[in-house]
Formats: sequence, structure tokens, C-alpha cells
Amino acid sequence: MRLSSMADYAVVTMSAAARHCGGSRVSAAQLAEETGLPVPTVQKLVSRLTAAGLLRSSRGVGGGLKLARPAAAITLADIIEAVEGPIALTPCVDDARHECSLDASCAVKPHWGVVGAALRGALADVPLTRLAATAQATETGR
Repeated sequence: MRLSSMADYAVVTMSAAARHCGGSRVSAAQLAEETGLPVPTVQKLVSRLTAAGLLRSSRGVGGGLKLARPAAAITLADIIEAVEGPIALTPCVDDARHECSLDASCAVKPHWGVVGAALRGALADVPLTRLAATAQATETGR
């Protein structure tokens, strides 16, 4: 399993935003500069992360971005789902999608939901505070 580049970049962007969580707001351009990501990519991610309720954006003097809730209350699962949608290893767990020719007779299909729930649970156990602290320690050489 591998995350898409956008999901990876969303985690990097949210980690950078979390390091500003002391109440100060940050711009998408600042996040781009801090992360090394292109500004248009960060702007696209900020839009998705805001729509998902992970970031809050305000305009005008003193405006900018800040976490919509405490970093400890945002998980890796939340960030990935904001960009990728629900976490699932195979499309067959979504009853609305029928992309597999084995769908009607697959003996494994009933088990994918359990596997997906375990994966989501593992990702939900990683709070943004841990990701931001790890990134900060790496940057400072700790």
C-alpha cells in the first residue's frame, strides 16, 4: 500500500501548520516555503483540508490559516481521508462500486472491511502532535 503524493503532501502541510498552533495564523505561501512544496499544491491542499474541517481560513488583516481543532484531536486518518476519501484497500468494500468481475462470488470480499477498519484504526492512533513533533525534531537535528 502506498499513499498518493497529495495525501503525503497533506500530511506534510498539516504538520507544518501544527507547528504554528500557538494561536498565530499562517499563510499558504508560508506553508509552501516551510515545506518546500509548490504554492499551487499547498493552496489546493488547504482548500481540501478546510472543506474537511481540519483547517480554518480567515481573510483580511490578521487572516490566514490555523488548525480547526487542537493538533492532538487531528489524526493521520483524518488527514488522509480529507484528500483520498474513506480508507479502503480495495474498491469492493464500497457497495456503490462494482469494478471487479469476481464481486458476486468472491470469498475474500467480506474480510476486506475488517482489514480496512484495522488500517484506519492504526492511522487514527497517530495524532498530528506526534507528526509535528517528529518533523520538528528532524529539522533541529534531534
